[in-house]
Amino acid sequence: MTSSKMLRITLVKSTIGFRKDQDAAARALGLRRLNQTVEKADTPTNRGLIFKIQHLLKVEEV
Repeated sequence: MTSSKMLRITLVKSTIGFRKDQDAAARALGLRRLNQTVEKADTPTNRGLIFKIQHLLKVEEV
């Protein structure tokens, strides 16, 4: 059994006023509302989405 790392991602700032691709990145991570938290696997794809909108997020390793 492999234990992959998980990331707890919280949207702490609204995507209103930012580019549409940044809003799309938040949606791709499953974040739709302010202060919503999701847990995602620590993959290069998810890291890329997080990097794109890092100014809107709070990220913690679980």
